[in-house]
Amino acid sequence: MAGSRANQSFDVMTFGDLCVDLIMTGPDVTPQFGQVEKLVEDYTLEMGGSCCIFACQAAKLGLRTAVVGRVGDDPFGHLILRRLHECGVDTRHVIVDPIRKTGIGLALCPPGDRAILTYIGTINAVFPEDVTGDLLRSTRHLHHGSYYLHTNLRPAMAEIFKRAHHLGLTTSLDTNWDPAEEWEGRPKEGRLSQVLANTDIFMPNDQEAVRIHQALSGVERGLKEAASYFLQHGPRLVTIKAGAKGARVYSPTEFFDRAVQPVSGGDSIGAGDSFDAGFLAGWLRGLSIERCLEIASSCGRSVASQIGGLAGQLTLHDL
Repeated sequence: MAGSRANQSFDVMTFGDLCVDLIMTGPDVTPQFGQVEKLVEDYTLEMGGSCCIFACQAAKLGLRTAVVGRVGDDPFGHLILRRLHECGVDTRHVIVDPIRKTGIGLALCPPGDRAILTYIGTINAVFPEDVTGDLLRSTRHLHHGSYYLHTNLRPAMAEIFKRAHHLGLTTSLDTNWDPAEEWEGRPKEGRLSQVLANTDIFMPNDQEAVRIHQALSGVERGLKEAASYFLQHGPRLVTIKAGAKGARVYSPTEFFDRAVQPVSGGDSIGAGDSFDAGFLAGWLRGLSIERCLEIASSCGRSVASQIGGLAGQLTLHDL
C-alpha cells in the first residue's frame, strides 16, 4: 500500500506519450505494395499512448490524475486534450507545442493480432527539466508506462524515481515493448536496472518480463524466476500480464494468479494500461493484493473487448 500524502493535488502523475491511434480492422489489413489498393472493413481514430490510456482509466476510477507532456497544435493534439478532459485527467502540465507534430500510431488489426507503425512526434517530448521538485511534490504516486519510447527522459529516469522516493512518493513502472529489443539499455541511455532499484511496483507483460530478466541476469528462465529476480532488485510487487491467460502478482511472501474469461471483437489496445490503472486504484486505497488484481483484471478484460484504448474502460461505479 502507498503511504498517505493527503495534502497533494494528485493521486497519480504520469509522463504522456501523447499520440493518436488510427486503427484499421478487418479480416485482411495487410498492405500490398505495387500501388495495390485494398479495402478494409472499418477504422477507428482514437487517443493512444500507454501512459495516456492509463491516465484516463485511473481518472475514471476516481484517482486525481495528471499528465506531463506535449501535443502539437494540430487536430490530433486537440483531440487528445479533449479526450483527456472528458475522462477527468488534469492537463495543466501538457504543453501545446506549435513546432512539433502530434505522434500517431497506425495499427493494422486482423482478428486476434495487430501490427503498429508509429510516427514518434510528441510521444517522446518529455524532458528531464520538465520534472521539477514542485511537480513531484504535487502527487502521491508516479507512474511511468512508456519507458523505452521516452528517449529524452530515459537517461534521467533512475534519478527521477530516486528523487520521487526521497520526497515520499511511491512509484510504478510498465516498460512496454522495447523497439530496439535491448531491454537493459546502454549507460548513456539509462539502465533499466537502476530504475527498478527505486520502483515499488513493476508491471510488465509476460513476454517483456522474460526478455528483461534475460537481459539483466544473463539467464533465460520462466516467469516465476523472472519475478523472483525482480523482487530481489527493488520492486515490492511484480504484476505480470498474460493477455487471455490472465495475470499474476508476486510479492516476497505471496503469489496470486487470476484467470480471465476470453473476449472477442476487440483489439486489445490499452488493455494492459487499464490493468495497471485498475491495480493502482486499489493499491493506493489500501485494498488487498487479491482485490487489486481482481479490479485490474476486470479493467483489462473490458478494454480488450472493445476497439481502441478508451471505449471499454470501467468507471468506479461499474466496480
